[in-house]
Amino acid sequence: MDRITPVLTWRKSSKSAQQDNCVEMAELPDGGRAVRDSKDPNGPVLRFASAEWRTFIGGIKNGSFEV
Repeated sequence: MDRITPVLTWRKSSKSAQQDNCVEMAELPDGGRAVRDSKDPNGPVLRFASAEWRTFIGGIKNGSFEV
């Protein structure tokens, strides 16, 4: 496990309620975001630079990922 993960404050979406199959997000010190599987808190962590995260959230808001 990498050294930065334990110091992060992880949170799930309020829309996930008490479900266990969710992703969690944490803000990184440099303004980026980290994402992990809530079922595997010691597993892999994806890291996104601040600009990447803004682009991703913008895509969600404008419907780019609609199926």
